[in-house]
Amino acid sequence: MAAQPNTTNTTRIAQTFVDARRDGGVVPEFPGDVPVTLDEGYAVQDAALLLADGVVAGWKVGRINPPLDGIDRLTGPIFADQIVMASADPVAMPVFAQGFAAAEAEFLLRIGTAPHPAKSTYTIDEARAMIDAVHVGIEIASSPFPGINALGPTVTVSDFGNNNGLVVGADAEGWRDGDINDWPVELWINGALIGAATSATMLDGPFGAVRYLLEHLAARGIALSPGQWVSTGAVTGVHPVAIGDRVEARFDGRLAVHCTIKAR
Repeated sequence: MAAQPNTTNTTRIAQTFVDARRDGGVVPEFPGDVPVTLDEGYAVQDAALLLADGVVAGWKVGRINPPLDGIDRLTGPIFADQIVMASADPVAMPVFAQGFAAAEAEFLLRIGTAPHPAKSTYTIDEARAMIDAVHVGIEIASSPFPGINALGPTVTVSDFGNNNGLVVGADAEGWRDGDINDWPVELWINGALIGAATSATMLDGPFGAVRYLLEHLAARGIALSPGQWVSTGAVTGVHPVAIGDRVEARFDGRLAVHCTIKAR
């Protein structure tokens, strides 16, 4: 029988992160015993979700490399007030200036059909059939704890998966008939090319990320709803940003989404 998480430690970690995110504070050291397993990390995330006031309007999926506990992806909630639709002028996205901050070029997939509550496994085709829109976008990864990524995935999931916002760009026109895995993707910061890749390098791609999320949330007893976004993973990598930076993600040589970085 698996060891049960220390509820006092779990609650302390969750409360510290929720308070810091609400107040824009900094968490200079991890506020408790570091979760050993992903299950322990998700116990913190579940506790934090109960403490947080925001409405969950999406989920991020990130890669774990190398895998931990036999699992190669992680997830975290994205709150409604942190999802911004791109405009002609770059939107200003907040980060924790004394914490961790990064930008990631990602495909954003929208849930069109709610999963059946009794279904717990999916194929990629089944996951794809539940999507009604694909957009290009930028995930803002930021945490009040500067060492969130350095301490590994159990810590990352304990603070909402290190998500702090989403910029939803243009519709990825042609996604239904083509393979977005082959689209070249670039991430530019302050006019300099920082990373370039395709989704073909990301495990089983954006729809595979949705498949994983469906199964993961079913196991946690969390329902996905139509209209929620899935940020499917950093195509070109996780790129650190600083206050004042200009970020641009380019997709397929024809679509682009922009933002600037400001202090939380």
